[in-house]
Amino acid sequence: MAAKRKRHAPEFKAQVALEAYKGDKTINQLASEHEVAAVQVSQWKRQLLQGISEVFGRTRPEVDPETLTAPLYQEIGRLKMELDWLKKKSQAMSTDEKRRCIEPDHPELSIQRQCELIGLNRSSWYYQASQAQESLENLSLMRLIDEQYTRTPFYGSRRLTAWLNNQGYPVNRKRVQRLMQLMGIQGVGPKPGTSLRNKEHKVYPYLLRGVEILRPNQVWSTDITYCPMPQGFMYLVAIIDWYSRYVVSWELSNTLDADFCIHALNRALERAQPDIFNTDQGCQFTSHDFLAPLQEREIKISMDGKGRALDNIFVERLWRSVKYEWLYTHEFQTVPELHAGLDEYFEFYNTERLHQSLDYKTPKAIHFA
Repeated sequence: MAAKRKRHAPEFKAQVALEAYKGDKTINQLASEHEVAAVQVSQWKRQLLQGISEVFGRTRPEVDPETLTAPLYQEIGRLKMELDWLKKKSQAMSTDEKRRCIEPDHPELSIQRQCELIGLNRSSWYYQASQAQESLENLSLMRLIDEQYTRTPFYGSRRLTAWLNNQGYPVNRKRVQRLMQLMGIQGVGPKPGTSLRNKEHKVYPYLLRGVEILRPNQVWSTDITYCPMPQGFMYLVAIIDWYSRYVVSWELSNTLDADFCIHALNRALERAQPDIFNTDQGCQFTSHDFLAPLQEREIKISMDGKGRALDNIFVERLWRSVKYEWLYTHEFQTVPELHAGLDEYFEFYNTERLHQSLDYKTPKAIHFA
């Protein structure tokens, strides 16, 4: 008999979605804390982002006072019922005793709420070691894939599978493909059907072939990379000036939505604007909300060919520097630590790091010359 699908209250979904939107924790951390699947957390965050505009655009109907106060009295009654339950259960007791007090079939109180009221970590109630072990194993594989892909971006799923097998990890190609898709990476090289773009989005031609880059703010480009963490992972987007290699702006996110890319773009455009803006064909960069600020300013839009990461070579070189000089040499335990670390590195990268291609000058010195 199939297990009964668990239904979550809208308030619970909203709470988790808001935590995901805040971005202080990875999706894996939130999924573990709230005992839900990671894919659900990502979906609820996406629904929250899509619904915000509808909330503020909705006309509020007239409501009489009794209609407004009725839910309040219902809430007071519910809270009284919860407090009565708490008084009965919240005596000084061990963790095992608290576990035994949880009533899975309680008609009003969810397991989550009971654990909160009694002071019991939900993972102590229905933690499954096998699932956690699988998650940790996948995170370890993703870390290995990320390091090897950074060294050899031309490796596709077949080569990465063979490389992992040679390193003593007996994984099949299907699993590697799934992890690569989750990481948002693919092997460099023209191939059919590899684009992750939304087919309804418009794709622009590549405008930079044979173009000589002569000054700052002539061409900007952007890309997203994967940042491994002890529990889960984050995504990093950066916007770089081609001429000076100056990182104009960057943002972190726990999901691959367009929202954090749009934030990075708006922050960059507050400082200056380029003649040409180049991206790949990912759905984040082909979305209407991302392209609209560029179109409003009449900035020319350029997009890489399918599977041609070398069309955006300067961002690829930036990712190599960020990972080998910083991410792989530090163990950031939390998202705020990662954010502070990246902020420190990009300040160093822009103002202190000498670039051989810039005649051993810094990006900032060239960008603001």
